[in-house]
Amino acid sequence: MRLIAALPLVLLMTPAHAAEPPAAIQGNWTVDLSAKPDEPYVKPMVLQLQANGTVKGSFYESEILAGRWKTDRGRTCVSFRTTDGAGPYHTAACLVDDHIEGQTWAERRNFLFNWNAVR
Repeated sequence: MRLIAALPLVLLMTPAHAAEPPAAIQGNWTVDLSAKPDEPYVKPMVLQLQANGTVKGSFYESEILAGRWKTDRGRTCVSFRTTDGAGPYHTAACLVDDHIEGQTWAERRNFLFNWNAVR
C-alpha cells in the first residue's frame, strides 16, 4: 500500500530525460547572423546536450550559462541563456532537417534576431 502511494512522488522526481540526447543536434554549428544578404556575418555555436535535459556549450563565443533541451512533437529544440557581460541573451532554436532555425532576444539591447545555423 505504501509503495503505491509513493509512486506519484517517484514519477515527479524522475528526470524527464533518461535516454541519450539525439546526436543530430549535438556538436559544432555555424550561425548565420547576417542582417543583409551581401554582408556575411557568422559565429560559432557548440551544443552539448546532457542526458539530464541540460545544455552546455557556447553561442556567439559566450558560454551557455543555463540551458535545456527537449524532443517533443517530432522535433528537438534547445533554449539557453548567454551574456556579453552587460546583459542577458535568451536563445531558442530547433533542429529542422539538417539545419537549426533559431532566435535570440538581446534583452539589454532590446532586439529579437532570427537566424539559421548549418554544420
